[in-house]
Amino acid sequence: MTKVVLITGASKGIGLAVGTYLHEKGYRVFGTSRNPGRYQSVFPLVKMDLTDAGSIRAAIEKVVAEAGRIDVLVNNAGRGMIGPVEETPDEDIRRIFDTNLFGLIRVTRTVLPVMRKNHSGLIINISSIAGFAGLPYRGLYSATKAATMTISETLRFELHGSGIKVVDIAPGDFKTGIAEGRIYVPNRKDSPYYRHYDKVLREIDQAVDSGLEPVVMGRLVEKIIRMRNPKMQYKIGPFVQKILPLAKVLLPQRIFENIMLNLYKLK
Repeated sequence: MTKVVLITGASKGIGLAVGTYLHEKGYRVFGTSRNPGRYQSVFPLVKMDLTDAGSIRAAIEKVVAEAGRIDVLVNNAGRGMIGPVEETPDEDIRRIFDTNLFGLIRVTRTVLPVMRKNHSGLIINISSIAGFAGLPYRGLYSATKAATMTISETLRFELHGSGIKVVDIAPGDFKTGIAEGRIYVPNRKDSPYYRHYDKVLREIDQAVDSGLEPVVMGRLVEKIIRMRNPKMQYKIGPFVQKILPLAKVLLPQRIFENIMLNLYKLK
């Protein structure tokens, strides 16, 4: 039986690449977008707003009505964010958590009853290497991704024995359009962070531009779908980023801090 895959945030970037790759491999793919009419893809895009429970419910009902089931959910939708914690408005903090974390939870809670009817399913949550450390000027984004990892692990425990598997993928930098939808905290010239923030922002954009091709993520997702017993987490990205979690665990905190301060030129 052809597996039915639902990918949130699939109009561009990693979501589009994963959906296109799976479509070419013979999966029946549905993607979601807040504005599906603006984009083109080889698979259908369904309107979904992660901040609106009614929109999520309507989108999933539409997919089930057309395909009869959802075998794989890829929680990919999310936003980037950059800015110092001290100067980030409450409204922006709510926006990033509402999309990256609460939206993921809303979609998962709505899809789970569909999967339970078939006593099987696979949920793949896309977190980030950034979730392993409090990265300078990306602390709030990192916090949403760290929380995503924790939720993924919790769901894996809670769904044990149900036939529904949960996997977390923590990617590093990929060549995507994440900068386009990123929430920016204005860099004011009178801010004590002005010089460093501007420098870090440029380096972050350069890292994204030199990241991996999104199709690499497609290959990994397809590989996980075919696995009988996938691991809890898979890290993927440039080598120097993949070793960040290991360095965080193995190195004394003072040494790790010095490495990060030098890496971000904050000393």
